Formats: sequence, structure tokens, C-alpha cells
Amino acid sequence: MTDWTSLRYAVADVEGNGQQPPDLVEVAVLPITDGAPGEPVSWLARPPRPITRLAASIHRITDADVADAPVFAEIEPEVRRALAGRVLVAHNAHVDVGVLRRELGGWEPPEVFDTLQLARRLLPGRPSYKLGALVAALSLDQGLPPGLAPHRAAYDVLVTARLFIRLATRPGGGPVSLDELRGRAGGQDPGSRGATASLF
Repeated sequence: MTDWTSLRYAVADVEGNGQQPPDLVEVAVLPITDGAPGEPVSWLARPPRPITRLAASIHRITDADVADAPVFAEIEPEVRRALAGRVLVAHNAHVDVGVLRRELGGWEPPEVFDTLQLARRLLPGRPSYKLGALVAALSLDQGLPPGLAPHRAAYDVLVTARLFIRLATRPGGGPVSLDELRGRAGGQDPGSRGATASLF
């Protein structure tokens, strides 16, 4: 049976400006290949509308921080390359997918794994499934590079990648199958579009 490490993943996180719909101000992507996480790459982007006070209070990115950043169109080719052909992983993934679809016209991930929904299914009984709560409960921030902070994209992709790998690994250390990760018991792997749609 095919295990989860057979696919190539891109763990993604976006931070927005708090407008409706949100404009992207930061994005990070971390590859997972053969089950091993790579290094995250992050970009700041200058949004067309100001960052709201509420959004800035969460991610600590201000208009001044992005005043000299490129507009998203300038970094779009790099972001597309980082995501190309990879299964998307994100926490509360519909938010990240929604922003990326708007910013990357025509982009569609081959499949999406939402670590929020995976954690609810595979770690039942937790008092909270917010990313910060899971990071604290599972010590997912141990040994992270200094200077990273929660709610910044690079930090969030690192801990989300660790959470995903934790959820995809059996207690004894072996990888779970793709069918198990998708929540299906046995049978053939479903088509990617159906698997993506089932998460939202």
C-alpha cells in the first residue's frame, strides 16, 4: 500500500492585510520530499490596500515593514515555482488556498491536506486544535531557529510541517498510508480532485 512519503508536498502559510477579501502581505513555502522537510522560503509583499490594525496586532507586520517590499506580481513566479506540482499542506487550509487562488490566477493544487482537520481526526479529544495549542501540546517549536515568531509565515510553515509529519507517522515510527491519511480504509487511492474537495 502506498505510504504518504510517495508524494511531494509544499507546506504553505499566508498572512494577509485584514481587508475583505484579504490581500497577501507574507507567504512562506516549505517543501517535503521523500518524507523529509526542506528549508522554508518566505516573501513579503506590499499589498494594494493598507494593513489593518487588527491584522498587524496578530502577525506584527505593519505598512512600514512592507513599504519597500515588492508587489505580489514581482514575486509571483517564485511562489509558483515553490508550489508547482506539489500537494499543498496548510493549517485551516481553506484560508490559505483561497488567498493563493486569488493571487495566483489559474493555480490549483493537485491535492490538499488540512492539518486542522487531520488533527481533529487523528488526535481526538484535544481541548483546542488551533495551531498554537497543538504546537504547545506536542512541543513542535523545540529547536526552531531564533528570531521566528508565531503568526509569521516562516514559523507557521515550520511547525505545520512538523505537525503534518507527526500526524503521518505511526506511534512505532513507520509512515501511514495515503488511504489512512485521506481518511479512507483500504481500496484504491481516490482521484486527486475528489480528495481535495473532501477537505472543505
